Amino acid sequence: MPLQRPACEFALYSNEITSYLAAITRGYPNNKDKKIYPTLLTYCCHYTILPLVILLNDNIMYLTSLRIITADIRRLVQFLEKITGLTAKWYTEDFAEIVTTTATLAIGSTRTMAFFGADIALPASNKSVIIEFRVENVDVEYERVKDFIGEVVQKPTTMPWGNRSLLFRDPDGNLINFFTPVTFEAIEKFS
Repeated sequence: MPLQRPACEFALYSNEITSYLAAITRGYPNNKDKKIYPTLLTYCCHYTILPLVILLNDNIMYLTSLRIITADIRRLVQFLEKITGLTAKWYTEDFAEIVTTTATLAIGSTRTMAFFGADIALPASNKSVIIEFRVENVDVEYERVKDFIGEVVQKPTTMPWGNRSLLFRDPDGNLINFFTPVTFEAIEKFS
């Protein structure tokens, strides 16, 4: 079993380093104003030395979670628990989170939107976002979930970019993609 990447809040991994360092060299973000000092480190991971960039910058943004607003929070959370095999943590009767090793999926009821203003988020109306989960074997996962997922948009299919992908909808109609990298390039991207 390969070693897991160490938890490092300020780390950009090998496939992101080149573009970030190029941005710094171009002056974007503005190197003088932001005081970004990249430091290259390495660590050994499954017989491979991977570079890290540690960024000393107070102005970095972190994508923390993706939140789904729903009119039926219990139904959606139960569905997401079933497809992920994870247990949601409930903070209130109107807000729960499913925490994976790489991201958090937050689920809020429509009542949570009252704190922000009327009609800023409408449940079951997503037409542009796909929630993606990288899985060990998408064909095995399809066999596991096919009897309880509703609409299957695409059975496991190898995509031109190298991922084998299963696309289906949750009870609110949000698109969910289970995918497994299968080509050399796709596997390298996620290793």
